[in-house]
Amino acid sequence: MAAEATALGITTNKAGFWIRTIAYLMDAIGVGIVSSVISSMLSRDPTASSSLNLLLGLAYFAYFWSAQGGGQTLGMRVFNLKVIRTDGSALTLTQALIRYVGLFVSFVCLAIGVIWVAFDADKQGWHDKIAGTYVVRTK
Repeated sequence: MAAEATALGITTNKAGFWIRTIAYLMDAIGVGIVSSVISSMLSRDPTASSSLNLLLGLAYFAYFWSAQGGGQTLGMRVFNLKVIRTDGSALTLTQALIRYVGLFVSFVCLAIGVIWVAFDADKQGWHDKIAGTYVVRTK
């Protein structure tokens, strides 16, 4: 019973669209800079650069969203945000990968899946619904 109350308390403090967007942009800029530096050292092929950026993004977000990374990317840590499962538990690496694929789909569809966070009662984007996650404020 106490675990249910704790999970309920965690999942009721969901983060909104703008704070999540700012945290994501911080992460995306960081991943982009690292990708550009590595790409410039390895190759000048734009296709290779895009592939590297996608691969680094996948590794970065999957790691930090999972329990191994504490459920928080660096941008999320700035704003005390955390990704959790809808039952309040931490994500496995597989669940984090599923969320990342869902995020990719959310952006490909004219970003409608990401904008969905602003209008959804549970503040979930398509990627959150696909992976069964919430982004919550930790403090």
